[in-house]
Amino acid sequence: MHVSLDAKSFRQVVGQFPTGVTVVATEVDGKIHGMTANAITSLSLDPLRMLFCVGKKTTMAEFIRRAEGFSINILREDQQALSTYFAGGWKQETPPPFRFVPWMGGPRLEGCAAAIGCKRTGLVEGGDHWIVLGEVVALELGIEPRHPLVFHSGMYRKLDRTEKEPAPPNLDQAKSDISVFLDPWDEM
Repeated sequence: MHVSLDAKSFRQVVGQFPTGVTVVATEVDGKIHGMTANAITSLSLDPLRMLFCVGKKTTMAEFIRRAEGFSINILREDQQALSTYFAGGWKQETPPPFRFVPWMGGPRLEGCAAAIGCKRTGLVEGGDHWIVLGEVVALELGIEPRHPLVFHSGMYRKLDRTEKEPAPPNLDQAKSDISVFLDPWDEM
């Protein structure tokens, strides 16, 4: 189905791509600032680099411009309340329980599935967002079970953990005139 080329349709189409949910945190002038973000990705293995996107008109954009580093805290599926809180949608009088601890790059949110500490290395123009680049300086695997919070089509989701056939199946039997280029991740 063809849809119109506008912001609402764009969000609807892009929303079909499931993402993890994170809280990006930084410390500026002794105060911790955090925001929910799902526009994050790994950028490079050599050197280790990450990126995330922040709206130019947000308060967090100004803090990130001033920060030396930041953390990307990958939320667990039982941390949906933290996602809502750090997205500014929390309606209750008291916030959900959370705690940040000092860490390389930026403050780390305890209890997450994983965390990545980064030294901020650049800001790149990205339309109405800044693309924030960071060199990875610390990694943390969180507490078990590390089941990530997932966002798809405007809703929080859970992964189906029933055993499935590994993807892609039967690679050695593929017959195609299409060139396939494999990334040698298994050599690392």
